[in-house]
Amino acid sequence: MATVLSRALKLPGKKSPDLGEYDPLTQADSDESEDDLVLNLQQKNGGLKNGKSPLEEAPEPDSDAEAAGAAKPHLTEVTPEGFPSEPLGGLEQKAASSLVSYVRTSVFLLTLGISMILVLLCAFLIPCPPRDLHSTWSRQLGSQGGGDLSPLELADVNGDGLRDVLLSFVTSWNESTVGISRPTANLVCLSGMNGSTLWSSPLPEEARDITCLDLVPGGWAGTVCLVTGAHKMLSAFNATSGKAIWTLGADYLSNGTLAAPVVVLPDVDEDGVRDLMVLAIGGLQADLCFLLVSGRTGSPVGRLVKYNIVGVGNLIGPQVYITTNGAVYILFGFGNIQAVALRDIFVQAQNRDSSPPSLQIEEPEWEKRRSINLSEFIDVYSDGVDLLQMVKAPDSNCSNLLITTRQGLVLLRGQNLTPHWTLSLQGLSSQPTPGYFTDDHTLDFLLQIQDDGVGMKKMMVVDGESGFVTWSYSIPCHMKEAPATSAVTSDQKSVFLFWAEGLAISSNSDTTIVGTEPPSLHHLYLLHPTFPSILLDLANTTGTVTAAEVGINDLWKDAFYVTRTTGPSSEGHPTALVVSKLSLRWALMEGQMAQLQETTPKIGRGELRRFLSRIKFVDAPCEV
Repeated sequence: MATVLSRALKLPGKKSPDLGEYDPLTQADSDESEDDLVLNLQQKNGGLKNGKSPLEEAPEPDSDAEAAGAAKPHLTEVTPEGFPSEPLGGLEQKAASSLVSYVRTSVFLLTLGISMILVLLCAFLIPCPPRDLHSTWSRQLGSQGGGDLSPLELADVNGDGLRDVLLSFVTSWNESTVGISRPTANLVCLSGMNGSTLWSSPLPEEARDITCLDLVPGGWAGTVCLVTGAHKMLSAFNATSGKAIWTLGADYLSNGTLAAPVVVLPDVDEDGVRDLMVLAIGGLQADLCFLLVSGRTGSPVGRLVKYNIVGVGNLIGPQVYITTNGAVYILFGFGNIQAVALRDIFVQAQNRDSSPPSLQIEEPEWEKRRSINLSEFIDVYSDGVDLLQMVKAPDSNCSNLLITTRQGLVLLRGQNLTPHWTLSLQGLSSQPTPGYFTDDHTLDFLLQIQDDGVGMKKMMVVDGESGFVTWSYSIPCHMKEAPATSAVTSDQKSVFLFWAEGLAISSNSDTTIVGTEPPSLHHLYLLHPTFPSILLDLANTTGTVTAAEVGINDLWKDAFYVTRTTGPSSEGHPTALVVSKLSLRWALMEGQMAQLQETTPKIGRGELRRFLSRIKFVDAPCEV
């Protein structure tokens, strides 16, 4: 019978020494009753035949049926084509399986739908940081009615992660009741994203300087913008709203006039807020008056402190200097540099003999320079000083002093005030721009030397460690005192940006020649220390650039360049004031290459673009 079944089903059997042939269609069913299984076999001629399975007579010794003792196998129903049909309970199992599969699919689709809804809700409800892709905009603020000062400051005032632009300008001149012309000035804040006006506040006089910072350590109180006027105004503004927090009364300055921007000090009145100091010039230029101001209330911290200074030249400072040991000194002078301990100013202002513990620290190397009669003044430098700036000293928490004189450039070590190097140079009138040009991680300096006679200026980079000139190039420029800036990259290098007139590329060689453009068109050039034989032309303008600042977008590792320009002016007519912002990473890829000299091997445009595309900018201030 097994042989007949195997042949009828066209399936191979399994040989057994005891049973002959084994048919795989037979199964053991533990749920079957004790009755014999009846096999309904459909014959080819359509008839039916009943019989017993031979497996019933001789089960395999190792089968499950023998182990159970009572279970008996049965054969499934065979289709006419010879293939096995579903078992008797197969339809129910298949239905149950289909139901489970349907439930699983429904649960999966429901979960997927809920997840998509949650993702969409997060996308709309959670604000994403704005991506400052090109960030190239230009905003015309109308006509500037007068004023010679051009303050410009960058600060994030609306908390969007992008630094905004603050500036002040004179809109018109009004005749006062006594017949004296007075300016009408505004303090304006522009969005760093698109240049729209965030807020505007009127000022009683033209602003000399705008400085935005956190006066409270930790920054929990928010950013405050300090505005120093050209005459007597000192005000603190809330950077977010543009509302005035306090204003220093003009009566506290007596007959003096503010001579320099406000200086930020440590907390001298111990109220938890950093304090300020202003310098006023009395009726006689030699009378310098220092006034300590509370950063919290804007009220004076004591009385005016007057010093009689002898000197000839530009007003230097005041600038605050903190030594490695924590001693605080104020640097100032006329054509020279002198220092006075903040402790001495505080004691005189308060008219008492004691001072806070933080002001009692002394720097031995500085104290040695006091005059023989133990005067309050410390002689720092006294040889025709034009400019003073503090630059970060390598591997130190103090600063060095970079002094621009009529004879050249001098770098003093801040720790002991001894010269580190001296560079003899004539014609240097603008402030050097610090940045990293060499590989020694020491700040170097970009210099601009104007030659008014031929309409050229010489650009040069001085090594900050040795004082040697490491790069120089003469370029056409008729614009006087054009601002230069720098931005630090992630590999501890700096790009230097400066303004000059157009350079043209010769068609026969790669050498640069003076262009034929009119002198009124100024170009923004970028110098990277990796390619000193190339200048990148990033932008141009027909206006006069009066101020420029570089800010960093920390989120996208990008830098942006903000300029303040005025249009061509005519006698008696106001000039147009324009503020522009340029993304440096975008401008690097779009800039035109000006080859200054032949190089071996020749630098290709593709190689340069690949290098520039990998540049990332970081926020690493050069001055401290």
